[in-house]
Order: sequence, then structure tokens, then C-alpha cells
Amino acid sequence: MTPLLEVSDLNAWYGESHVLHGVTMTVAEGETVCILGRNGMGKTTTLRSIMGIVRKRTGRIAFAGQDLMAMPLHRTARAGLGFVPEERGIFATLTVEENLMLPPVTAPGGMSIAEIHDLFPNLRERRNSPGTKLSGGEQQMLAMARILRTGARCLLLDEPTEGLAPVIIQAIGDVLRTLKARGLTVVLVEQNFRFASKVADRFYVMDHGVMTQEFPVGDLEARMGMLHETLGV
Repeated sequence: MTPLLEVSDLNAWYGESHVLHGVTMTVAEGETVCILGRNGMGKTTTLRSIMGIVRKRTGRIAFAGQDLMAMPLHRTARAGLGFVPEERGIFATLTVEENLMLPPVTAPGGMSIAEIHDLFPNLRERRNSPGTKLSGGEQQMLAMARILRTGARCLLLDEPTEGLAPVIIQAIGDVLRTLKARGLTVVLVEQNFRFASKVADRFYVMDHGVMTQEFPVGDLEARMGMLHETLGV
């Protein structure tokens, strides 16, 4: 299957600190791929490098046949990539509806406001509430919804379950399965592999800036011992 996203021999630096060491991965269209690893192993840097936020990098990143390495950040977004950072980036003084409408539509196929409200009923109920009044789970929903409205083909999702209650984690999982049914491609960074096992098709394991393993979800049970040791859980 031809990859929608292809990363080859990616190296990345923060100043003089060499963080990624030859990262290689592929993601097919409509696939949900999860990158597992402990904190500080390079998972977030991988997403930020793909998006173009980290500019000191070498290697190859291709998306839908386009070379992203020399592309400015605004063009990367218009190419069809959407990034939801762990910190969510909700504008506190804007209402839910204003936050939702802030990013421009970059391509056809994005969700309508009605579709987003169906997917995230909380956002309909809180549409006039300022960002400061939202729970952590509602902020995560809003951060995802903003990207879904833009028409992005691939969602880069960083630690979406971090700090959330189990009932909200379950709701986020339901949303990801719905998005998969719609054909959206997702690259997910997670430490909660029990959550990831319910939404992902394949896994990469990252350790000290290197992809050490890759396997399909069907192999997850056989890898549990390794995951407990690698992730320290």
C-alpha cells in the first residue's frame, strides 16, 4: 500500500541537542498508527518535525507525494496535515464557538459545525462558554474539533488522554473510531497502550530518539512483556 505519510532517516535537533536519530516510519491513508514510548524519548519531537515546527532537521518527509522538508509551516497545514498538541492551545478569552471557527478551512472535506456538534455534544452545550471554563476533556475535544473543521487529511495527535478521567478517555476513543470509519488518517502519540490498543492499527515503539520496533495491533498481546519493560508500566 502506498503510504500517505512517509518519514525516512529523520534527524532533529533542539539547538545542539540531537533528539531524533534516523527515524523511519510510514502511515497508509485511513490508518491509525500509534507511537509508544516513555516521556522524553522523542515522540512529540517526531510529530513537531513532521509538521515543520522543528526546523533543524535532516532526512525525508513526504505527505501525499509532496516533499515537506523545505515547505514553510503554513503550507504544511494546507497540504492536509493537522497537529493537536498536548497543551491543546485553547484561547482562554474566546468562546468555544470562536475557538472552533478560528482556523481557516484549508481543503474540502472538513466537518461542518453540525457534524462536529454531533461528534462532540459537549461543545454544542458549551458553545458560548469561554475557554477558561472548559474542563481538560472539553479542551481536548475542542482542540481536535478545530482541526477536523479545516479539512485536514491526517491528524497528528499528541497525548490526547493525558490527565483525563476514564469516562473522557473512553469518549475520545469513540471519536477516534468514528474518524477512522470516515477514512481519516491519524498518527497518535500515547503512553497509555491499553487505550491505544482499542484504536490503533499499528504501533511504533520509540526509545531515545530511535524507532526500535514496529508491529500490528494483532501482535500486541505477545509484546506486552516488552511494553511493560520499555514503558515502565
